[in-house]
Amino acid sequence: MFRVALAATALTVALSLSSGSVLAQLPQPNGGTIERGTLPSHWLSQEPKCMEIPEWQVHEYNPNLYILRQSPCTDFEKPFIYLLFGKDKALLMDTGSRNGNLAPTLQVTVKNWLARNGRTSIPLIVVHSHEHEDHIWGDKELQAMNNPAMPVTFIPSEIEATKRFYGIEHWPTDIGHVDLGDRIIDLIPIPGHSAVSVALYDRNTAILLAGDTVYPGRLYIADFSAFQASVERLIEFTAGKPVAQILGNHIEQTSTPYLDYPVGTMYQPNEHELALSRGALLELKDALLSMHGTPKRLALRDLSVWPVGPNFMSPAEKAQFKIHEKEEKDKMWNHAPQ
Repeated sequence: MFRVALAATALTVALSLSSGSVLAQLPQPNGGTIERGTLPSHWLSQEPKCMEIPEWQVHEYNPNLYILRQSPCTDFEKPFIYLLFGKDKALLMDTGSRNGNLAPTLQVTVKNWLARNGRTSIPLIVVHSHEHEDHIWGDKELQAMNNPAMPVTFIPSEIEATKRFYGIEHWPTDIGHVDLGDRIIDLIPIPGHSAVSVALYDRNTAILLAGDTVYPGRLYIADFSAFQASVERLIEFTAGKPVAQILGNHIEQTSTPYLDYPVGTMYQPNEHELALSRGALLELKDALLSMHGTPKRLALRDLSVWPVGPNFMSPAEKAQFKIHEKEEKDKMWNHAPQ
């Protein structure tokens, strides 16, 4: 029996190796060398009182990866940004939206990391998931910083600058890279949501940072064919690789399947979790294929497809957005049920 079992195991391994799928699996009992971390069960953006919510919530995923979320009280977009530390450099993905005031929180976070690691300085590279203003609003603020503990190299969200920095010759088909010092980050060009949309894959944690292309919410699509090709490129890139989770730039989905929050919502008491699995990419691909090249809105369990353009929002939807935004701001000091 042992020999039969051993032979069967060898055959299974051989077949897996031939298909490449074994690379996405990790050995037991400890699952390999992936650097694990934790996500909060609950973000402060779900709290009802703006007096109690900081401008930025800082979450330590693990000692070398931090997730920062902007307060809904400063902008209903409440984007996430990501701060990764290598041995030689740190990398910040995005700078937040309007009224973010990121610099003080960022400097304290880096200062604390330096103290923990017995260091006095680390160069900081500022990059972007894409060029929309709710992710680049803090650019000028960070460029104006003069902190010797974290000298900044700024990479604008432009195709040519992105190609040069990551070593990409052919956009959008090549994969780029940057080494932070024992921490290689891969860049995958994924235009479609915007012209300069990119995803970052952190080999150390097996996390895919997907920007506004994949997250629990409304996936706004400006160029449908480019977006579809980018989703397929992400699937191809991640094939055979471990993907611990996909983390995007927003949460707009409720914890109830197929239900999102109205556009402009500040207070989100029952949010969907931030993380998605690689399965979301496969489901999204199927949804896009089902449209046969004719973009339309489509709700999936954990996200929605939203083509943009002249019909992005109907006049009635625009009017409802303004009403809802005012209602949210009127209650910003206490959204708790009365």
